[in-house]
Amino acid sequence: MKKQILDGCTAAAHVAFALSDVATVYPITPIAAMGDTAQKWGLQGRRNLMGQPLEVKEMESELGAAGAVHGAAAAGALATTFTASQGLMLMIPNMYKIAGELLPVVFHVGCRSLATHALSIFGDHQDVMACRATGFSMLASSSVQETMDLALVAHLSAIEGSLPVLHFFDGWRTSSEMDTIDVIDYESMRPLVNWEKVNLFRRHSMNPEHPDLRGSAQNPDVYFQNREAANRFYDAFPAIVQQAMDKVSALTGRSYHLVDYHGAADADRVIIVMGSAADVVSETADYLNSENGYRTGGVKVRLYRPFPARELCEALPPSVRYIAVLDRTKEPGACHEPLCEDVITALHDCGKFRDTRIIGGRYGLSSKEFNPSMVKAIFDEMTREEPRNPFTIGITDDVTRLSIPVTETVETNVAPGTYQTILYAIGNDGTVGGTKQVAQIIGNTPGLYAQAYFSYSAKKSGGYTISQLRIGRKPVTSAYAIDGADYVGCHKASYVRRFDMLDKIKPGGIFVLNSPWTPDRMPEKLPADMRKAITEKKLRFYNIDADRIAAVCGLSPRINMVMETVFLYLSGLIPFDEGVAALKERLSETYRHEGGDVVSRNIKAVDMTIAALKEINVSEISGWSDPEAPARPEPAFADSALETFIRTIHTPCIKGRGDLIPVSAFSPDGKMPMGTTACEHRRIATRVPVWNADKCVECAECSLVCPHAAIRPFLLSAEEAAKAPEGFALKDATGAQQLKGYRFHIQNFPEDCLGCSSCSIICPGHALTMTPLEDVVDREVPLAMWAMANVTLKDRLLPAETVNGSQLRQPCLQFSGACAGCGETPYVKLLTQLFGQRMLIANATGCSSIWGANYPSNAYCTDPQGKGPAWGNSLFEDNGEYGYGMLVALEHRRKRVAMQVRELIDSPDTLPYLKQPLEAWYSAMDDPELSAATGGQLRAMLEPVRDLSPAYAALLEEADLFGRKTVWAIGGDGWAYDIGFAGLDHVLASGEPVKVLVMDTECYSNTGGQTSKATPRSAVAKYNPDGKRVAKKELGRMMMTYGNVYVASVALGANYQQTIDALAEAERYPGPAIVIAYCPCLNHGIRPGLGHSIVEQRRAVEAGYWPLYRYNPQAAAEGRPALTIDSVIPGADNSGANGSSPLTESPRYPDPEPVSTVEQFAMNEDRYADLSMIDPTEAGILRPQLQADCNRNREALEHLAKKP
Repeated sequence: MKKQILDGCTAAAHVAFALSDVATVYPITPIAAMGDTAQKWGLQGRRNLMGQPLEVKEMESELGAAGAVHGAAAAGALATTFTASQGLMLMIPNMYKIAGELLPVVFHVGCRSLATHALSIFGDHQDVMACRATGFSMLASSSVQETMDLALVAHLSAIEGSLPVLHFFDGWRTSSEMDTIDVIDYESMRPLVNWEKVNLFRRHSMNPEHPDLRGSAQNPDVYFQNREAANRFYDAFPAIVQQAMDKVSALTGRSYHLVDYHGAADADRVIIVMGSAADVVSETADYLNSENGYRTGGVKVRLYRPFPARELCEALPPSVRYIAVLDRTKEPGACHEPLCEDVITALHDCGKFRDTRIIGGRYGLSSKEFNPSMVKAIFDEMTREEPRNPFTIGITDDVTRLSIPVTETVETNVAPGTYQTILYAIGNDGTVGGTKQVAQIIGNTPGLYAQAYFSYSAKKSGGYTISQLRIGRKPVTSAYAIDGADYVGCHKASYVRRFDMLDKIKPGGIFVLNSPWTPDRMPEKLPADMRKAITEKKLRFYNIDADRIAAVCGLSPRINMVMETVFLYLSGLIPFDEGVAALKERLSETYRHEGGDVVSRNIKAVDMTIAALKEINVSEISGWSDPEAPARPEPAFADSALETFIRTIHTPCIKGRGDLIPVSAFSPDGKMPMGTTACEHRRIATRVPVWNADKCVECAECSLVCPHAAIRPFLLSAEEAAKAPEGFALKDATGAQQLKGYRFHIQNFPEDCLGCSSCSIICPGHALTMTPLEDVVDREVPLAMWAMANVTLKDRLLPAETVNGSQLRQPCLQFSGACAGCGETPYVKLLTQLFGQRMLIANATGCSSIWGANYPSNAYCTDPQGKGPAWGNSLFEDNGEYGYGMLVALEHRRKRVAMQVRELIDSPDTLPYLKQPLEAWYSAMDDPELSAATGGQLRAMLEPVRDLSPAYAALLEEADLFGRKTVWAIGGDGWAYDIGFAGLDHVLASGEPVKVLVMDTECYSNTGGQTSKATPRSAVAKYNPDGKRVAKKELGRMMMTYGNVYVASVALGANYQQTIDALAEAERYPGPAIVIAYCPCLNHGIRPGLGHSIVEQRRAVEAGYWPLYRYNPQAAAEGRPALTIDSVIPGADNSGANGSSPLTESPRYPDPEPVSTVEQFAMNEDRYADLSMIDPTEAGILRPQLQADCNRNREALEHLAKKP
């Protein structure tokens, strides 16, 4: 067997490919890559044991994937799928059918939390535990090696036993962990398969040559009996699984049983658990038994369904007196969680352990850390006279008092035998990929083994990443976080004040910082605690300006080559020359398809690294031990609830201390206050725009296009201007007459800016210059704070439905977690500026739900009156219906308010002076502005007389409904075109005035760039690695066929006013409306970078790739053409000349505007250009077809536009 470093998903996919004919899939984190990986293997020539590539088909949803798996198996294919979490929930109905028909299907599940009070993309067993009654057999793996081995067991058992198997492994901890393992080759698998059973299965499949009928409807007389007829299959299955395990054990030398015990033969305390935690328990038990004189052990349950009761009783040592059963799930209202209930039942029935005390507890929800210290705490808890039962571990439950305190830190004797590394970095800087490369280089070295594990903020590419790397001379199996690192890297300078990263480094360890700071600036820049740790732990401290090297080499923001080289040099794990040679070889393979220039630039970065690396001798630095500089002023909080949330939850979470927050701090329903991102100040940009008032034309376009609301116009009255601080540049406001006497200012928020450069690229006056953050941050931050605190909004001076007028309004979406240059956020920000005071948002799960509401970061905020968007997320697939339900509820409730008002108008008992405000509101109730204004007047009149009549009091209870509300359902193309299309279609067909904004990135952005039905022909995307072969779904034209739906297609950068007009018209339209917005995305691989997203939108429209139009049925009713085709407006592109130096300039496009063909547009995006490198012949066929698709759509629109 070949030694190789793989993650859990790849290990499972390796086996699934070998033993499956068909895989029908739908992307979901954390297993989204499995199907794509398998499909690429097929393209590369890999063949399964049947001599064919695995047929991988992406479906429109997990429900569709499960249905297709069912159909494939019914028709005689060995079928599989890969899923997790909500995806698995959608498959449950089909799972009952698949099991009921005794089909040998295998599901591979990287198990993950379910969306309850909040969504979580991280790992636990809630999803698989919801499937335990489906009839699927359930098999658990605890490590990457086990995932490969037991995946083989799952497929062998399904074939042999004619039952479907759900093979699960921990999401993230196992699915994404990379380990050096032994890879089972396909020819070694072949003799383990019962091919006669495969043939028998195929002979019994659906076929008109020998037809049968399945899936009939049964009546009460026979259903029960028929349901019991399959019992013998389940009775026989545990033995079949064990036989398969024996075969795999004989092949690999690794022993597997349905239930395995590890620990002291005379143990008095045992923990029973499934998944990756089992290895943590085993490692800790070994340590406690050898070092502390304990008698402990752990039971690893591998087969969960059918539950191996007899094998469990036989595995337990007879000496056991105390048992703790750990479940990685929560079943509210149950006596215990599922595994514990099964253990209690099994041990009661076997009669051997009647005097053994069993307690049960929950651990590790949403990938919560589970480590040896917690294991010891559980072993100690068992022996207490009255142990907690049930209990929790790893949290502080100060409400129901279930949590076991962890009072002792345990470091097992495994850790000292490994070299341990922690790297703190920012998403999209290449550190995660770089760590994987290093793990592969070192882990594939003879005599060395690697384990790499990654944790992420759920924010997009601007979120943090923490990479953990262990290197040992024997297999590394420690499935918990490093606590005692030999090497810590801080790859983002601002993180020195965010994370307590040196609390986990060993004395004498290596600390490497990526920063532009010279040694003399370190006392000012590093917090006192960090400087103290460097001194007291006698750390070897190094600094390198990796961002500068990346900029010089044209690689920004990717610093991975530099930091990988530093690690290979300082760690000394393998000879440096060998490591660098291997690194250069890998980067040549990785970037070959992008051309020799990219390869040479990466090699140049490697070669520049060592000379730029500087060791810092802190004893020579003046002021090194000085106390901390004064902290920034305390923020002003809108209310005490927000202040409490920021202090007790938000700040600890942002600083990486969320694990320490007690249960009592949280709202049980998961709600959080508005506008918390204003307190983050992430400082993650390396360059920010600086405003030149003399060049500014006061267009406010910079504010309009900013993805993060980090640059804004301010209008100052004469009084405000007189109080402006020094350096606060001002100029006379120009344009409309009503601006006379005001002063104009543009302010960047440098701590919240991501440095994308969108504003400076499109600035028509060339008034914004990208400048190193370090040069301006200390000057600009106080100015931004002063402006926010002292300049009032002037949001009624200009019409809201103009560029300038909209940008003088409060953006109720600010400082989000979106990528730098995000194509989605400018639309939603604009939407909140236009309608935020009265808007409810139903947000489909996806990129937009993550960048807007990743707890504790709420990017949605309120205006000075405390009004702003009410935001909610249900699921992915149901967002249209979720928003529709909001609308129905609001309209129904407002009808009741109208009835109450009408009754008061008509009542002779109503106070006479109330009649006029009541009538004014009643006549204006359907007008958003007037209903709010008259409602405010009515409320003011009613308040003083509330107690005079129950009718007055009842009406005041509903006063927050006086103003007419609007409901916008927003989401990406994965929702609107695919998984949620049926619901979206139904809602738009309802005739109700629900509004929809589709942020079309033409792929599944949130899960890594998979194909959706919005993906155009010839684009390379996951599940279409050789280019998509069919045209994009034309959602807009489809919705026009109803005749009563407002439809618009917009691209902000192509025509600012057209986007504003479309949103405003959609809002005013009395029926359903949908606006489809073009959103460039990181997955597109825009060659000059995502900071050019606004220009890219303009180029797309110039080329005829993306249409601009507005379809308004009201126009048709008036005898005018319903469809208006809008035009692109030329604009500036300052790239290449927008920096304070060549290192801060944005890259240029190779070809100037205007763009005349789709081909010219497409070749500046990797998703299209890659096909020319992968398969030039196919590119030559598909790209003209893409042009034809665009032409056909344009011609169809032009035809519609001519109709009266």
